[in-house]
Amino acid sequence: MRCWVPSGAAIGAIGFTLFVIMLAATRLSSAAETSSDTKADELAAKVAILFQQKCLACHGAKPDDIKGEYDLTNRAALLRGGESGDAAVIPGEAEKSPLFLAICWDELEMPPKENDRLTKDEIKLVRQWIDAGARWPESGAEFTKMTAAPQKEADWSQPREDGRAVQTSGGLSPQWNNRLYAAEDLWAYQPISTPKIPTGGAAHPVDAFLEQKLVEQGLRPAEEVDPRTFVRRITFDLTGLPPTPEEIEQYLQEVAAGEDAKERLIDRLLAKPQYGEQMARHWLDVVRYADTAGFANDFERPNAWRYRDYVIRSFNSDRPFDQFVRQQIAGDQLEPDDSESLIATGYLRMGPWEHTAMTVAAETRQHFLDDVTHSVGVTFLGQGLRCARCHDHKFDPVPTRDYYQIQAVFAPVQFAERDLPFLPVLNTKADLTSQEALQILSKFETEQEKEANQRLESLRQELLAEYQVQEKSELPPDAQERLRKEEDRADAIRRKNRKHKMFYAKAMIRLEPLAYSVYNGPTNNYSSNPAKTPMPKEKDRQGNCEPTYILTGGSLATPSDEVSPGVLSVVNATVPELEPLAAIPTTTSGRRVAFADWVVAEQNPLTARVIVNRVWQMHFGKGIVATPNNFGKMGDRPSHPELLDWLAAWFIEHDWSIKQLHHLILTSSAYSRSSLHPDLEQLSVADPNNKLLAYFPARRLAAEEIRDSMLAISGELNPEQGGPGVFPEINWDIAHQVRYTMGTPANAWQPSPRRADRNRRTIYAFRQRTLSDPMLDVFDRPDAENSCERRNQTTVSPQVFALFNSGFSQDRAVALAQKISQQSTSPESQVELAFLAVYGRSPSGEEVKQCLAYLDAMEAHLQEHPTQPIIQPTELFRTMYDEASGGTFNYVEPLPGMNNYEYDLKPWDVSVETQALADLCLVLFNSNEFVYVR
Repeated sequence: MRCWVPSGAAIGAIGFTLFVIMLAATRLSSAAETSSDTKADELAAKVAILFQQKCLACHGAKPDDIKGEYDLTNRAALLRGGESGDAAVIPGEAEKSPLFLAICWDELEMPPKENDRLTKDEIKLVRQWIDAGARWPESGAEFTKMTAAPQKEADWSQPREDGRAVQTSGGLSPQWNNRLYAAEDLWAYQPISTPKIPTGGAAHPVDAFLEQKLVEQGLRPAEEVDPRTFVRRITFDLTGLPPTPEEIEQYLQEVAAGEDAKERLIDRLLAKPQYGEQMARHWLDVVRYADTAGFANDFERPNAWRYRDYVIRSFNSDRPFDQFVRQQIAGDQLEPDDSESLIATGYLRMGPWEHTAMTVAAETRQHFLDDVTHSVGVTFLGQGLRCARCHDHKFDPVPTRDYYQIQAVFAPVQFAERDLPFLPVLNTKADLTSQEALQILSKFETEQEKEANQRLESLRQELLAEYQVQEKSELPPDAQERLRKEEDRADAIRRKNRKHKMFYAKAMIRLEPLAYSVYNGPTNNYSSNPAKTPMPKEKDRQGNCEPTYILTGGSLATPSDEVSPGVLSVVNATVPELEPLAAIPTTTSGRRVAFADWVVAEQNPLTARVIVNRVWQMHFGKGIVATPNNFGKMGDRPSHPELLDWLAAWFIEHDWSIKQLHHLILTSSAYSRSSLHPDLEQLSVADPNNKLLAYFPARRLAAEEIRDSMLAISGELNPEQGGPGVFPEINWDIAHQVRYTMGTPANAWQPSPRRADRNRRTIYAFRQRTLSDPMLDVFDRPDAENSCERRNQTTVSPQVFALFNSGFSQDRAVALAQKISQQSTSPESQVELAFLAVYGRSPSGEEVKQCLAYLDAMEAHLQEHPTQPIIQPTELFRTMYDEASGGTFNYVEPLPGMNNYEYDLKPWDVSVETQALADLCLVLFNSNEFVYVR
C-alpha cells in the first residue's frame, strides 16, 4: 500500500477530524474489496458506525458547534470538506484522498500520537470504503438505524496482532492495546513475589531488606532513639494523641526493668479505642468522607456518620482487610441482613454528588458512575481510572473498554436511606442541643414568613385605600413600584425559607435509624431534595439495569459499543490464575460481589500491595511507593520493591490483619531509629530524600492531631465516641460570613451550645464540604472532593497566625493554665507541670529561668492592659441579594444556640497570674517540639 502526503490546504481541512476518527479506535473486521452494491453498502454501514463512534462528538452531535466546519453526518458535507474548502475524500481513489493519506503516517502523522494510531484493519477498511465509491446513507433515518445498533463486543481474551499483553517466559510483554510500555512501568501488575529475606544482617525481616540497600550504598543507620521520644512517636502514630506523663513514666519504668517494653506498649496502644479513630482518619482521607454532598446546595447527608463509625469499629476490631473491602463494595449483596455490611456500602456514595430539578438526571447519574469507578480504582487498586473515561489511558495499560466494563459493575447501584436499627454500641444521644436549635430556627422562619406576608398585605390595602382603587394595576406608577418592592421582599423571604426547610428536614433525621446505603435495581431517579429516599418496594427493585456503553469522548451524546461487566484486563493477562474470577455476571444482582472477590483475591497483585503501602506511609511519612493512589507509570516506583512484595505476601498469610501488620513494622529497628543522623553530609549526597531510611523521618502533626492534642493536654477533650457530627467552634468571622446555596442565603455556622460536644475529637466534627475550619485547612487538612493519598506538609505564615492568635489556641492555653494553677501555686512547679503536659519532659534549668522571667513580664503587662470580655451575638443582621428580583433586602437571622451557650474558659475568667501562665502555655503550643513528632 503506497502512502503519500496531501497538500497543506487539504491538511487544514481534515486535521482535527482525523484526530477524532482515530481516538481509541475499536477492532473492526476487514472487508474484502468488491465493487458490488451489496459490499459497498456493508462498507458504508461500517464506516458510518465508525464515524458515529469516533467523530460525531465534534462533527455532528452538536449542529451548532461543528469543529473545523467539518460535518460528517452526510456525504455532501464529507466531500465538501472543512473550512479550507478542499475535499477530504475523492471517491474511488483512496490513495489520492487526503483523509486516507494522513492516516498512513508517512510525513504527515494523523493523529499525531503513537498511542492513538489506527490499526492496520481500520486503515484497510477506510481504503476499501473510499475505493468502493465512498457510499453513504443519504437518509437521516437510515443513518440513525445503522449507527444506533450496538456492535459486537470486541474479543479481548485473545492476543491481538497490534500488541496485547500476554504471559511469556520473560514476563509481561511491553505492548498492550497497541501501545508500547517500558517493562519497568508495569511492575505493579506482576504477581506478588515471595523474595527471600536477605541473610547475614538484621534479624528482623523489615530491617534485613532495608539494611541491605544501606550497605549497598555504604551508609550506616542512625542510632536508636531515646525511650521518651519513642513513646511519644508511637503513641501519636497509633492514636493521634500525645502520651500522658503517666504513660510515659510507665514505659520508662518497663524499659529500665528490662521487660519487653516495646511490644507491651504496642499492644496497649493497638487495644485503645483511639487507635480506630486514628486509622479511620487516614482511611476517610482516601474515601473523601464528608457529612454533606457538596456542589451548589451542599445538602446534608444526615446518616453518613454511621459509615464513619463503621470504619472506626472495623479498625478497632481488626476486621480482616479483605472482608473490609468486600463489605464496602458489595456488603448489601453479601450479607443483606448484617448491619455492618449495609452501612459499609455508604463508601460507594462518599463522593460529591447531587441531583435536583436544575440538573439532568442522565448526566448526574453518569457523574456518579464515573466517580465510583475512579474511586474504587484509587482506593483499593492504586490505579486511577478516570483518565480512561474518554480515551485509552495515556500512560497505563487501561483501555477505555476496561473503564466502562468496570463501570458496568456498578450500573445496578441505586441510592436509598435504608431502615436499619441502631447497634447497641452506637452513640445516638450526641449533640441534641443542635437539633433543638434547628427547631427554633424553623419556627422563627415560619413566623418571619407570616410577618412578611402580613406586611405585604397591609401595604397593599393601604395603597388601594389611599388611591381609592380596587386593583394594583389602577395604582399610579410610584405606588405600584412601592408595592412591587414589597412583593419582591416577601417572595425572597419565602424562597430563602423554603430552601432552609429542605436543609432542616434532612438535619432532623440525623438520629433516625437509617443507613446511608445502596441497593441493586433499575434506575430510581434519586433526587437530593427530599429529606430521605426510602428503599422502594420489592416489585420496584426488580428488572434489568440500564446497559453500559463506551462513551466516545466521555459524552452521553456519543455512545458506541455496549459492554459487559469486567475487571482490569491487564491484571488477568499477567496473573492467569485470576481469570476464573473475571467472569462478572451480567445479571443485575451479583456483579459487585464477583468484582469484590476479584479485588481481594490472594492472586490480585494490587490490593495487598496498596494497603501495605498505606500502612507503611502512616508510620514513615512516605510509602515504599510514594504515590499510594497511583502505582502506574506517572506514580513513583517502589524504593524497596522486594520489601513491598514480602510485606504484601506476609499480610495475606496473616489473614489480612492490619494490627499484626502494625506490630511487624513497629517492632523493626528502622522505626526505632533517631531522627538525627551522625553523617548528614554523606547522606545528602548518597540519599538526599532519605528513601533508604537511614534515619527516622520527623513529621509535623496533622491538623486534627494538633487540635485534639491541645484539647487532651488542657484536660478538655471529651473522649465520647461515635454519633452524628458535632459542631465545634471555628473562627467567628468565618462562621458568620454570608454564604449562598443556589442563590439563597445559607444559615450561619452555629457551634454546638454544649462545651462537651464542641470539644470532642475532630473526627466527630461535622464535615461540610463548602465550609471548613480555617485552622484545620491551614495545617493542610485535605478537602473532601478528591481522594487524598498523602497529606501535604507545608510551612506557611498563616499557620503561625492560626496557632498563636486564634481563639481556639488561646482558650486551650487558658484551660491548661487553670488546670496547672489548681495543682500548684509555685511558679517553678507550674513551669515544670507545663513542660510535662506539652512536651512530656521536664524543663532544663535554663528553660525554667527564661520561663519565670517571661511570667513576671507578662503579669506586669496584663496589670497595665486588662483583658476585655468579648461576647458573641445572639442574632445577625443580614442583607440578602435576591437573584430573582435583583433587589437587596434586610432580615434578621437568629442564632438560637448562642442563647444558652457554654463558653470555654476565657482569659477574663481567670486571675492575672493564670493569664500570664496561659501565655506561657501558648508559647509552648507554638514550638516545634510540640508541633513535630521526631
